[in-house]
Amino acid sequence: MKYTIAVIPGDGIGPEVTNQAKKALDAIAEVYDHIFIYKEAKMGACAIDATGDPLPEETIEICKKADAILFGAIGALKYDNDPTLRIRPEQGLLRLRQELDLFCNVIPVKAYPKLVKNSPLKKEIILGTDIAIYRELSGGMYFGKKELSKDGKSAYDVSSYTVEEISRITHLAFQAAQERKKKVTLVDKANVLETSRLWRKTVAEIAKQYKDVTLDFMFVDNAAMQIIIDPKQFDVILAENLFGDIISDVACVAGGSIGILASSSIGGKNALFEPIHGTYPQVTGKDIANPIASILSAAMLLEYLGLHDEADAIQRAVEKSLDLGITTQDLKVKNQYSASTAKVGDFIADYIQNQEDSNLNFQNIYMGQSTII
Repeated sequence: MKYTIAVIPGDGIGPEVTNQAKKALDAIAEVYDHIFIYKEAKMGACAIDATGDPLPEETIEICKKADAILFGAIGALKYDNDPTLRIRPEQGLLRLRQELDLFCNVIPVKAYPKLVKNSPLKKEIILGTDIAIYRELSGGMYFGKKELSKDGKSAYDVSSYTVEEISRITHLAFQAAQERKKKVTLVDKANVLETSRLWRKTVAEIAKQYKDVTLDFMFVDNAAMQIIIDPKQFDVILAENLFGDIISDVACVAGGSIGILASSSIGGKNALFEPIHGTYPQVTGKDIANPIASILSAAMLLEYLGLHDEADAIQRAVEKSLDLGITTQDLKVKNQYSASTAKVGDFIADYIQNQEDSNLNFQNIYMGQSTII
């Protein structure tokens, strides 16, 4: 099969980790007889520098015509450190979500046994964690009316939602739960916010259509605490835009590292796949950034295209890299060998292509030791 993939490397470590995801996709193409055509596009700080626009029209058109979008990260310190700037890299991503109507953000959080030592939480608390966070992307405070008073002493951000916006992601969350552990937890603040009360009423009504799924409600402040205390109690978490953004970052603690969390943003006709980490400017260009989240995003992209065996091959390759300790320094303990960004990508691509080779052979090759042939 032939697929067109829009690639938006973005800023900071975005291009480095995206290149490793493309290596995995190229290996999949070779093994499973597919053709992936990459169409590269600009968004973020690099797009502002080149065109003055964080989301050029050309990028929008490339994304609309693609079968899926692989995205890196956007942002730059010169924008982060100057809040007075009116044009900002993040505006590009927000606009792209609007242009493509990407309303559903899915973030899987899984505690890999080899990474539990990386979490500040106790092993017995996080081991077995497997959560899917469904975050609404198109509404809420991020897209509501914003205003700063003329004297600069007051401001407001409006959060609004419609029943339609709530309903479409709620159905996706319940459908996902039916294939998992059959539980949905709605995270809201219904004791204070009118939008949360609308969410709770709408979700409760839709839940009647999914009698095999249990619905639970939890205030966002309690949910953040419960993810730290007992993350295994959750299956699918459903949340509005702002709360979902916060909860997903809290949940990364249970996963062991933000460097392994992938995500998808899905609309009616388009879908974008990205790691949830940022641009990490401190390590840009040093070949030490963790590419696993980007590679797992490529696996989610394959799932979206209906290529389930291919997605599973990437998952297994990632798990093998973790099992053998072929990972970047952020996943290592002190004085332990760490692989470069490129070497992790090479290993995962090689494993996809040569899954019958011995564990020892892989470990020797990618740790630069003697090889067994």
